[in-house]
Amino acid sequence: MATTTSPAPQSDSIPPAPAAVPVPRNPIPLSAGQEQQVRELYYKRVRTKCADEIRDFASCALNRTISATWACRSQRIAMNACMVQHATQAEQDAAREEWFRGKEDRRREREEKEKKRLEQEKFHREWWGLDERGQKVQKKDEGR
Repeated sequence: MATTTSPAPQSDSIPPAPAAVPVPRNPIPLSAGQEQQVRELYYKRVRTKCADEIRDFASCALNRTISATWACRSQRIAMNACMVQHATQAEQDAAREEWFRGKEDRRREREEKEKKRLEQEKFHREWWGLDERGQKVQKKDEGR
């Protein structure tokens, strides 16, 4: 019979780490429009990283039609390889994080725009002598 020995007790016993569970970085669900904004950021980031390859292909394909298919094949393959290399889930997550960082700025801009609109509306009502409903207010002197 085999005997098993338990490991020696450790003086600094550290509990085992829990299994790594992927935690969603941004658990807030986004609307379709917001997802589109994230996608646009994602595509922009990828295009920025592959700008040289895109520029090379575009300059080769300039003033060509069907012949661009075989004349610019090496540039197209290089461009597509770069795009595939950088179009990763990590890049998409980075674009989503960038979108969330800009969320507060966009909210502030909307609030400032609304505040400015209300000030302009108030000025317009005062200038034309209108009440809150947009009706002309008659002054007491005008009634006589």
